Amino acid sequence: MSYKSDKIMSLSGYGLDNKTTRGLQNCFKRVLKNGMHGIGFSPYVEGQEPGDQLSEKQIRKRLKIIKPYTKWVRSFSCTEGNELIPIIAKEMGMKTMVGAWLGSDSQININEVNGLKKLAREGAVDIAAVGNEVMYRGDLTEEELLSFIYDVKNEITDIPVGYVDAYYEFSQRPRITEACDVILANCYPYWEGCSIEYSLIYMKDMFNKAVKAGKGKKVIISETGWPSEGEGLNGAFPSKENAMKYFINTQLWAQEEGIDVFYFSSFDESWKVGSEGDVGAYWGLWDKDEKPKFYSKALVNRSLFS
Repeated sequence: MSYKSDKIMSLSGYGLDNKTTRGLQNCFKRVLKNGMHGIGFSPYVEGQEPGDQLSEKQIRKRLKIIKPYTKWVRSFSCTEGNELIPIIAKEMGMKTMVGAWLGSDSQININEVNGLKKLAREGAVDIAAVGNEVMYRGDLTEEELLSFIYDVKNEITDIPVGYVDAYYEFSQRPRITEACDVILANCYPYWEGCSIEYSLIYMKDMFNKAVKAGKGKKVIISETGWPSEGEGLNGAFPSKENAMKYFINTQLWAQEEGIDVFYFSSFDESWKVGSEGDVGAYWGLWDKDEKPKFYSKALVNRSLFS
């Protein structure tokens, strides 16, 4: 057997460090054009934030932009217009991971779970996600979260039901892991201060820890990404070049290993500055005005590793 280095991904990813910005853009565009498994959907346009009512028009417009590049769409809420996301996505031929957003408001939690169950009954849900980083934020007790998970599972029996949180939570909370049909693990080397050079190795370790905790259950990376602007965190630095490198390595690794990844996220959203600092506004593959951030139309036909 002959060794073909160009066909084998190294432990730390493809050799991108010596590429020019134009070379990275060419590579990014080709990988994006080849398609992703899934992406986190960012519905809020400039000036909006959670709590505002979303319109069908804005959801349809943004889903139309991302449709050529992804098989799955992940939504994060089932109220305030977010319930339209999976309905329109299914209409467009995409699959859906639909989330009920759980927090400290008991009435909102009930509305979210009821909305998720309704969408599932209507056939708009392929994977149901009951809560997102609830344990990480400390909004609910473990018992309260388990009650919501089992409530959904008792009514939704024909699709997988899971819970989204940081990868390590599934090791630390075995009862939650046991309750899930599928492990939905958020893996962010950036938020743990990992430099871009070691980010893929770090993410592989995160994923493998979730796999070990799952004890044979399917593990999906429900979020991962890299910001393109903002202040750094220890050895992790936002930049367009680093964001492109991270996207390329993540997608090629996921395809090579057959791992389902929902990239975060589709569009930049300014409102996230309040909870995440200045980097919060810059996680999208498209900017807040829905324009591509990392390539221009002139690069469409460039080769993968030019």
